[in-house]
Amino acid sequence: MKEKYILALDQGTTSSRSIVFTLKGDIVSMDQEEFTQYFPRPGWVEHDPNEILKTQIETAKNAIKKANIDPKDIAAIGITNQRETTILWDKGTGEPVYRAIVWQDRRSASLCKWLKDKGHEDKFREKTGLFLDPYFSGTKLLWLFQNIEGLEEKAKNGELAFGTIDSWLIYKLTGGKVHATDVTNASRTLLFNINTLKWDRDLCDILKIPPSILPEVKPSSCIFGQTTSSIFGVPIPISGVAGDQQAALFGQACFDKGMAKNTYGTGAFIVLNTGNTPILGKGLLTTLAWKIKDSKPIYALEGSIFIAGAAVQWLRDGLGIINHSREIEEMAKGVSDNGGVYFVPALTGLGVPHWDPYARGMIIGITRGTTKSHIARATLEAMAYSTKDAIDAMTEATGIPLKELRVDGGASINNLLMQFQSDILNVPVVRPRVKETTALGACYLAAIGVDLIDLSKVAELWNIDTRFEPKMKDSTRDLLYKGWTLAVNRAKKWAMFAQDQVVED
Repeated sequence: MKEKYILALDQGTTSSRSIVFTLKGDIVSMDQEEFTQYFPRPGWVEHDPNEILKTQIETAKNAIKKANIDPKDIAAIGITNQRETTILWDKGTGEPVYRAIVWQDRRSASLCKWLKDKGHEDKFREKTGLFLDPYFSGTKLLWLFQNIEGLEEKAKNGELAFGTIDSWLIYKLTGGKVHATDVTNASRTLLFNINTLKWDRDLCDILKIPPSILPEVKPSSCIFGQTTSSIFGVPIPISGVAGDQQAALFGQACFDKGMAKNTYGTGAFIVLNTGNTPILGKGLLTTLAWKIKDSKPIYALEGSIFIAGAAVQWLRDGLGIINHSREIEEMAKGVSDNGGVYFVPALTGLGVPHWDPYARGMIIGITRGTTKSHIARATLEAMAYSTKDAIDAMTEATGIPLKELRVDGGASINNLLMQFQSDILNVPVVRPRVKETTALGACYLAAIGVDLIDLSKVAELWNIDTRFEPKMKDSTRDLLYKGWTLAVNRAKKWAMFAQDQVVED
């Protein structure tokens, strides 16, 4: 019997990737392409949906070519994606009516404040597990209807379709035949009731979102539809879909309650499996982890850190102190400690557990002796401190102390960061053999969707590459974390202060 493969489409914030996997989870080939980032105003971030589609299809075709396989040998396609990024398109033409508003975008902060002032936050929190924050899709949609002429009327007339990136890709890959999403992506919109697993009419009414524009919500592992033959030459079933962080949790085989992972990408995202029960935690998001066909849904607590690897990109592109992201580890090794320097990378506000869209980035503790190595080290350490903020909140919410943290994402290859993460958490940090766990999760979900493997097999296939054990003294850990906490408090609400100063001037 000829070997079958799974094609994982990993649509991220800065690039589109496609990976061909074997059923054992081994990478056969990979292709990646960056796409344009648009920053029309401070705090605004946009993407071109058609460029995303183009790069995703191109990388998929290139990955298949590199693997030297026939598209007929691909048993299924799994999709994982940047979440919350919002696209509206015309049902008649299939064309976007505006650029994609990215999850990092802060333009709807005033709308979130308005909704809070109206007393709606508790209702949204109870039904969606989320906070009223510009991070999520719902208020991005409301902004579009309020600010782009004609869209609200078209939506009411059923002429528009809304989707997060997964929905957009599914729609285009199936030739417009399927307008769908999965429970994980739906649970990030502020419109989906995580208790009933349905779009919530009451929340849609508050945000003035016509339900007719919303996609059908399906399990994360099931048949969504088939690609049109014009793309790959043969129709291929799309049978696994999950938002990137949930896909990474799945790819890390965190199938038991209390297991957690952190993905260090553009942002950093800590996700903890809470089993079949949604748990609310202070400063934490409650979200769907996945749903396999007709089985009960699995829930998770999530800590979202908006800026992680993006801070390293800023050192490269903004400050110019490194030429490539991979240089940061060697530069940070140039000093034995942070020299009292802390970098709070609130470049787009603060996420868990602060949820302050008005916080701004800050580097503090600078002296005449501060060097670029101290800045580099402070940048890496900020990822670890932010992770501790989230883990501490999760432990408080669940009463379950963390036993180990499984890690993945681009920055997880940084040994200095991983050791510091273990030290500051005081638990082992475990890096798996396959680092591409987000795409791997999409692969496994797709394979399960076409009945090629099951959960027990996925757990068997997960393997450790490196285990980092804590070595730091308690007194050192406490002192370092105290400094971080002081720095974060100084960065909060800074944009509000700056706006007041501009008004006064």
